[in-house]
Amino acid sequence: MGATKVVNSSGGKAAEEILALTDGRGVDVAIEAVGMAATFEICQDIVAAGGHIANVGVHGSAVTLKLEKLWDRSITLTTRLVDTVTLPMLMRSVLSGRLQPKKLITHEFKLEEMMKAYDTFANAAREKALKVIVRAG
Repeated sequence: MGATKVVNSSGGKAAEEILALTDGRGVDVAIEAVGMAATFEICQDIVAAGGHIANVGVHGSAVTLKLEKLWDRSITLTTRLVDTVTLPMLMRSVLSGRLQPKKLITHEFKLEEMMKAYDTFANAAREKALKVIVRAG
């Protein structure tokens, strides 16, 4: 999908690897799209001074904001879900081919399998589910 470097976070050393790739500087933009405390923590650990953390993941439990680390770094933290403001831009990106969401779909279900789809997504790590799609008909 255009990435030049990929870091697998399952080993517990993602922040260290990313900082090594950026010569200790960190990244300009860190996107938290999972909704887990661990990934939010990684974003805080890797964002460069003056950088941006974009939190689009849906968090079901509390996360820690490391203000003692971030207070002097002049970072921006934004949150947002897909809504009526962002949907037109996303649709233009999909229609132009710049964004290819099909590459993210790992599981497909029929409408009558809705509960199985929910169970799969609720256990995403075990099921290796990134995005699930439910098809009607």
